[in-house]
Amino acid sequence: MKTRHYLPAALLALLPLPALAQAPGAANTSAIVMFVVFILATFGITGWAAKRTRTASDFYTAGGGISGFQNGLAIAGDYLSAASFLGIAGMVYVQGYYGIIYAIGFLFGWPVVMFLIAERLRNLGRYNFADVTAYRLDQVKMRVLAASASLLVIALYLIAQVVGAGKLIVLLFGIDYKIAVVLVGAMMMIYVGFGGMTATTWVQIIKAVLMMIGATIMVLLVLYMFKFNPDAILAEAVKVHPAGKTILASTQAISSNPINALSLALGLALGTAGLPHILMRFFTVPNANEARKSVVWASVFIGYFYLLVFVIGFGAVALLVRHPEFFNVGADGSFNIIKDLIGGQNMVAVHLANAVGGSLLLGFMAAVAFATIVAVVAGLALAGAHAIAHDLYANVLARGRDSEKQQLVISRVATVGLGILAILLGIVFEHQNVAFMVGLAFAVAASANFPVLLLSVSWRGCTTRGAVIGGATGLLAATAWVVLSSTVWVDVFHFDAPITPFPNPAIISVPLAFIAIWFFSVTDRSAAAQREKDAFDALEVRSQTGIGISAASDH
Repeated sequence: MKTRHYLPAALLALLPLPALAQAPGAANTSAIVMFVVFILATFGITGWAAKRTRTASDFYTAGGGISGFQNGLAIAGDYLSAASFLGIAGMVYVQGYYGIIYAIGFLFGWPVVMFLIAERLRNLGRYNFADVTAYRLDQVKMRVLAASASLLVIALYLIAQVVGAGKLIVLLFGIDYKIAVVLVGAMMMIYVGFGGMTATTWVQIIKAVLMMIGATIMVLLVLYMFKFNPDAILAEAVKVHPAGKTILASTQAISSNPINALSLALGLALGTAGLPHILMRFFTVPNANEARKSVVWASVFIGYFYLLVFVIGFGAVALLVRHPEFFNVGADGSFNIIKDLIGGQNMVAVHLANAVGGSLLLGFMAAVAFATIVAVVAGLALAGAHAIAHDLYANVLARGRDSEKQQLVISRVATVGLGILAILLGIVFEHQNVAFMVGLAFAVAASANFPVLLLSVSWRGCTTRGAVIGGATGLLAATAWVVLSSTVWVDVFHFDAPITPFPNPAIISVPLAFIAIWFFSVTDRSAAAQREKDAFDALEVRSQTGIGISAASDH
């Protein structure tokens, strides 16, 4: 393959960057060493994977040869993003218990995935969820809808990851934020463009293991400093936090805007089942049994990690105040632990690592945090490239007349385009909280993808007209709501006040999508609608039993 010849040059082009990134007095030696070790190790994996990525099945699903345990780890690595580690820890640090709502919502989505769609997805034996929704419905219309919704979700998700990675590299190496974002985008292009799903999977597995080890060490050190008494941590946090006891009360944050809190919870609970880069992982295992195992293992790993993040967030409140060097201190020596934290709230976990474990743990956790972001970004890029190359190009434009080689070329070109998009979005949304941006991505996924996916495989009456209009309604409603909210309307466009009363759209857009799918399906009397309803029996048998499924490597 030609990629074998181009890969070494691409890798070597990036390796000097961390060394060049050392601003005077800003670099941390252990962080630099571990950063470079991680880059070299993952590039080695990419080179190994590039030699094994010869077909579309290899590129998109690693040939369907990943075990349930491995895929569970990889899902955890894909799912535990910058929002999970940096963002939620930062939200707990600033808002206390309210930040835990995000963690609970992220975790709650997994039973939805396991009981409603995981087995059905794998039994239908396709590359991504667009193949599933188009199984008995109109190929072109469903793929355009699925690709449009997927690309919007991926764009929102990319913002969170790239912003988190850029801030982290700035903190470690003192380089300009824009240069840091370009570095992240370039690495994403290399991982996905050359290694495909195989490289992405192993990068995610390694990252998940390292992240859980690092977070466990941090939590043990925090507990050690308080004699393993969680109550002492919370008491100290209440004592030093500007909000006092209210950081332990969920009621204030919820009661201030209960509809927004409910909308957030709904989006997080249902959004997991609509995330294209997560759903894509269920096609990397050989059968439905392994798909179920994937969800169980992923739930275990993810749940354990969120317990750690709770301690990390409150531990940071209690301990960082003892370290003025982590803050922009005024002339009189005073500082605000919220507003004056160097790097902003997204860097809370990194500062805590330095506080409890010194430069060595800082270097390790910084490398792990960066690995976290790169692994998720690679998964997003792969899902985006698949939506463009497989859904839009192969099945909409070429109508099945393309070759696997052409599809792989388009995928790699799309990866470059998504890398450039990630860089631009990272620059524009530099100051957004990463957990909040991921929350918006979940809301769009819950509004546009989940209703169509669920009803297309579980309700005989779902027709193409209903699915397209309903999915588009959810997509447009969620997008418009986000644009008109304070997140974009005020923070990006700089208008004085938002048009929508709260930023999370799920409580409006999800019911609208379900109602629209139902209404426009039951009123569809066309001959095509009847054929689609008649085809439901075949879909039901295959989705429940797997009868007729092809071999994993050929699906």
